[in-house]
Amino acid sequence: MYRLELVGISKQYPAVKANDGVGLRVKPGEIHAVLGENGAGKSTLMKIIYGAVKPDAGEIRWNGQAVQVASPAMARQLGISMVYQHFSLFDTLTAAENVWLGLDKSDSLAQITQRIGEVAHTYGLDVDAQRPVHSLSVGERQRVEIVRALMTNPQLLILDEPTSVLTPQAVDKLFVTLRQLADKGCSILYISHKLDEIRALCHHCTVLRGGKVTGEVDPTKETNASLSRLMIGAEPPQLQHATRQTGEVVLAVDRLSLAKASPFGTTLVDIGFDVRAGEIVGVAGVSGNGQQELMAALSGEDRRSPPGSIRLRGTDITRHSPRRRRHEGLHFVPEERLGRGAVPSLSLAQNTLLTRTETVRRSGWIANAEVQRLTQRLIERFQVKAGGPGAAAKSLSGGNLQKFIVGREIDAQPRLLIVSQPTWGVDVGAAALIRGELLALREAGCALLVVSEELDELFEISDRLLVISQGRLSPSVPIADAGIEQIGAWMSGLWRQDGSTAAATATAAGV
Repeated sequence: MYRLELVGISKQYPAVKANDGVGLRVKPGEIHAVLGENGAGKSTLMKIIYGAVKPDAGEIRWNGQAVQVASPAMARQLGISMVYQHFSLFDTLTAAENVWLGLDKSDSLAQITQRIGEVAHTYGLDVDAQRPVHSLSVGERQRVEIVRALMTNPQLLILDEPTSVLTPQAVDKLFVTLRQLADKGCSILYISHKLDEIRALCHHCTVLRGGKVTGEVDPTKETNASLSRLMIGAEPPQLQHATRQTGEVVLAVDRLSLAKASPFGTTLVDIGFDVRAGEIVGVAGVSGNGQQELMAALSGEDRRSPPGSIRLRGTDITRHSPRRRRHEGLHFVPEERLGRGAVPSLSLAQNTLLTRTETVRRSGWIANAEVQRLTQRLIERFQVKAGGPGAAAKSLSGGNLQKFIVGREIDAQPRLLIVSQPTWGVDVGAAALIRGELLALREAGCALLVVSEELDELFEISDRLLVISQGRLSPSVPIADAGIEQIGAWMSGLWRQDGSTAAATATAAGV
């Protein structure tokens, strides 16, 4: 008997048929991957299983019995828990209060807070239960979602991109835990664009393309190339990352110390680095170690930086507004797609205007025809699946919205591009497209600072690497001299604070 069985599930939206007669079967204790490119229908299917979306046709069978999952509350009663890619947390409540809302009230808030600590420790997830959600980074919010799901002791656990916030060591620990859950009979639906993870962890894989099932395979017998072909119809293009001569210093950060703006933030301590024209500098680190604060200081959202600590092409910009910094050639992609990178309820054309103001005349009038043409160009260039410039941002899948936001800033031809989590939740084909565009921008002489928790990504596109931990920045290390184990150790703050890359490398190698 199957734990979960879907028969002929279909869902039509005005602009697209998200699911078209989908069938899926998951056994008790099975770790089952659902693989597909952005917009393939994975998220809609998971929301149907979890009761957040009602299917137009088809049947859901739970432990052999036909059921109608009318709501997430009913799903949880059945024993189904889900961690969304776009989180479902209340910003004004603490992490503990958010977890408590999803559980029965037999335990007090104090008891739930204690249990959160125990579960977080067991699974290697660093969660501060007392912090309000609005003070958490994207990665920290994801950890709260994972802990909340695990605390329900589910029979079926749905995980959407669960490892994007974890170090390689923490990923290994999470996999051990998921295998233990599976051994106890818990079924796991695992959505990830990391093909290596799927091959290492999952027992079975269902592939979606265009809302339909295009294949079912044993991922342990597949290669990354064969899984890519099933998912997108081709292998992702190989990136060309040739060494090149760098130019002038575009961004210079010197002795940047900044007290945390909230009780739950991270204080930046003596940050110093530079980024030259024609190079990509990568910043690795576990979420919540000062990335948000550094990005706010560099983008102009936080203008408390000491005078002279941030210079753009020799000019002190510490007091410049984000708008003025864009005018001077600094463009920025935040880690949060919805609410920061784009306004969910506005159209793509209207969202283009957030940072691309060249279509606004001196008189204040908007050249609407130009806005439409610019937005359509972005959609075509970056292969965004959308219903045109008039489509609302919230109607796009996470990966397609990410392509649009990153593309909007790349297309502006910046002198300095700062990108946070450029391919978070993006399929392998789209990730290759974004990374290829970043490398092309580098070849054109742009300076790029890329903050990512995807170490493979940083090793693929960076010329030099830095690591941020507890508000401090490691020495830079050329990518040719860096190793995953070394960088993983540095992510725990294990480097010698003497400014010497060689000494730091030797310290990390001895860890």
